Amino acid sequence: MRSDEIRFGVIGAGNMGEAILRGYLTNNYASGAQTAVFDQDAEKCRALERDLGVSVAQSLADLIEQSDLLLIAVKPNVCAHLFEEQFDRFADKAVVSIAAGWGGERLKNALPATARILRVMPNTPAMIGEGMIVFESGDSLTPNERAFAETLFGSVGDVISVEPKLMDAVTAVSGSGPAYVYLFIEALADGGVKAGLPRPIALKLAAQTVKGSAMMVSETGVHPGELKDRVCSPGGTTIEAVAVLEQKGLRGAVIAAVDACREKSERMSK
Repeated sequence: MRSDEIRFGVIGAGNMGEAILRGYLTNNYASGAQTAVFDQDAEKCRALERDLGVSVAQSLADLIEQSDLLLIAVKPNVCAHLFEEQFDRFADKAVVSIAAGWGGERLKNALPATARILRVMPNTPAMIGEGMIVFESGDSLTPNERAFAETLFGSVGDVISVEPKLMDAVTAVSGSGPAYVYLFIEALADGGVKAGLPRPIALKLAAQTVKGSAMMVSETGVHPGELKDRVCSPGGTTIEAVAVLEQKGLRGAVIAAVDACREKSERMSK
């Protein structure tokens, strides 16, 4: 079966499931004719049917049976019941899961032996086509199914693969990382308000500064430490601020936060 012949089913039409589906279909990678969705929220499904032309399955069982490749886009705490209830129907299906805490081995233990599995960790910027999507290597998809998955997730961001043992670290850096960055943007904007800026202007300055700085790192390939040094003139205002951030432990706090997130992800995966 060619990748363009794969019948695609999405279980869960929440923020991430909807973002991936919209990115895939609105970027003209496929039509909605070979795509179906099921969610407990019928209104969400009707909206996707109206906007994208996808089919809405009458039941979860129907969706699984009529699909070749399934995207599991439900909350992690729903997965165990979902896999147990529909266990037999997942036989011989390609199953792509974005559920946090569900590693490849855990998925294999919860699904039939004939199911072909890929674990994926996206992040919320995928909702605007700027996600960081990480595949767990060692998946059992066929080459055409793998090509389909790469096109699917490539429609909403950058895609890389890492070894299974690194997926908890991925969760801690890119999976949860947007929350850390949002917190920094909020704090930077608050600092601007404290300095006298109107909040809308402070927030605009903070968000665009973070966006532009991230693009400088990704597009120039220059180490962020060197880019930071370029902004810091001897005896200037920027190095004064950087010294305070170092004294207050910004670097150590971020590293400790990543460690805590990784450890929690490891516990959830067991």
